[in-house]
Amino acid sequence: MPDYMTRFAPSPTGPLHLGHAFSALTAWDRARAMGGKALLRIEDIDASRSRPEWEAQIYDDLRWLGLDWPEPVMRQSQRADAYAEALAALMDMGLCYPCHCRRSDIRAALAAPQEGVVMAGPDGLIYPGICRGRSMADAGPDDAIRLDMAAAMQVAGTVRFTETGPLHAGHYAFDAGFMVQSVGDVVLSRRGVGVAYHLAVVVDDAAQGVTEVVRGADLFEATAIHALLQRLLWLTSPDYYHHDLIRDVQGRRLAKRDDARAIALLRAEGATPQEIRRMAGL
Repeated sequence: MPDYMTRFAPSPTGPLHLGHAFSALTAWDRARAMGGKALLRIEDIDASRSRPEWEAQIYDDLRWLGLDWPEPVMRQSQRADAYAEALAALMDMGLCYPCHCRRSDIRAALAAPQEGVVMAGPDGLIYPGICRGRSMADAGPDDAIRLDMAAAMQVAGTVRFTETGPLHAGHYAFDAGFMVQSVGDVVLSRRGVGVAYHLAVVVDDAAQGVTEVVRGADLFEATAIHALLQRLLWLTSPDYYHHDLIRDVQGRRLAKRDDARAIALLRAEGATPQEIRRMAGL
């Protein structure tokens, strides 16, 4: 059995807040309990929103919390070749097609849905297939690349993963009917960004030997997508530990706009790392 390995993978697009602290501390606590390691990964593939000052703040805040990690830190902006190789493998299998639809096109196509049809899934609005059937030979520079879910499930068969977190613990299996109707043709590559989150994260987790992914419960439904891509690309599938989310007084999960909960601001106001753990519910 491989040694335990998990990771914390923030995006440098704003300040870390209490929710990030909860996730990072949970990952490091799990690694210590398992006698393993926790890695830091910087998910900076969205160059238009990522900033070096936010990345520097991530390192500073995590070290202040008492966390350390192996060097060098993996940064998504340096892994374009690995993502291109994975995308090319899926294309070679005939599982991808180019899509020129904007969000407004998708909303218009879904404006009069049939009764009982699922409108949204873990990747947002479920794509109605407007461009399905287009050849990759027709792809233009402004096209997104989508996974043909029906074709992918014919190759993969049933998709499975194991959840170790207390919120959803158990073994999960999803068939083609569920993946086509409730997930749809997810985006693998986006205009202006390059590889999409779903593909990048499975390639990175495999490259780093992650054995258990620790992350927020808001990503639980996306796990079926990740398990599918792992199966298609012959990547090892880790276990998943989805933890609860830190929420504000209105019950909304914290986001980077919630500067009042930013770790840097709480530090400036005199909070200690122990108080951050208490505030995060640990």
